[in-house]
Amino acid sequence: MIKTISWKEDAVVMIDQRVLPHEERYLTCRAYREVIDAINTMAIRGAPAVGIAAAMGVALGTLHAPEGQMERAFYQICEDFSRTRPTAVNLFWAIDRMKARFEGEIAAPHADEGDIKEALVDEARRIHEEDIDANRRMGGHGRSLIQDGDTILTHCNAGALATGGYGTALGVIRAAHEEGKKIHVLVDETRPLLQGARLTAWEMHREGIDATLITDSMAGSLMQRGEITCVLVGADRIAANGDTANKIGTYSLAVLAREHRIPLYVAAPLSTIDRHTRTGRKIPIEERSESEVLAFHGTPIAPQGFRARNPAFDVTPNKYITAIITQRGIITKPFGKKIKEIFAGPAG
Repeated sequence: MIKTISWKEDAVVMIDQRVLPHEERYLTCRAYREVIDAINTMAIRGAPAVGIAAAMGVALGTLHAPEGQMERAFYQICEDFSRTRPTAVNLFWAIDRMKARFEGEIAAPHADEGDIKEALVDEARRIHEEDIDANRRMGGHGRSLIQDGDTILTHCNAGALATGGYGTALGVIRAAHEEGKKIHVLVDETRPLLQGARLTAWEMHREGIDATLITDSMAGSLMQRGEITCVLVGADRIAANGDTANKIGTYSLAVLAREHRIPLYVAAPLSTIDRHTRTGRKIPIEERSESEVLAFHGTPIAPQGFRARNPAFDVTPNKYITAIITQRGIITKPFGKKIKEIFAGPAG
């Protein structure tokens, strides 16, 4: 399995996704601000992976807090991580998990700073392990939606690289492939940073899963020609009513899929569902630097002085979504009611 991120010898080690697919290079972050920089520059990206990185970064920063200043340092570190990526709710979910563990430990009788710091490392590791387990269970549920002979369109990267390991949308594809189903994956290149071309294609090639790269603008034509069976994507935040924020371009695919009567499935862990945000209209959308659109790897692709827009995500209204795949099962319409039910049900 691809080692997206790990805790090793009091450091956070992650694969540097900026240089893939040409180089498999790992970053070793020994200070929490290095983890923040990795998140901001998208050396690590994908909502679940960003949450894990934040949890490990909080543990790392607190580990090196000066004696007697741990509590003040902890909350400042949490605040620093909360400013990195506004759309991916897993980031805030992970920070809240770390806060809950910290506050539980510090309230204990005879709380010791060293023990509290180790407890935070333990919590970050748990978040990582739970994510991998959730992805595998998600794949087990979602593979029932994939039929032998299907051609599946993906967008962006929702694989092992976007998570603690195995993947969300690509985890479903992996599970179907492991089951022996003959499937073909169409990989959207995903402008402007080409996460599909650089990352999803790399994962599919590495796993030996039959796949073909297409430009984003080819999807509608291939749907019209009957060459796509279903669309399968991940998510960065799912509102309480099922509206879903994902990489920019997902909404366009959803509209096209509905027009051509093709199901669109969203695969995401429950930590991606934000029950405090009623609808997708309330989801904050990150606007990244226009340089990502105007140039690629430092090479200008537009006239000097030209302007660009760069919203990183869009929101797909729930009416365009066929089902949401989670580690506890598949959520179908009406999403608002079913989301409440799945959270109210037994864990596992």
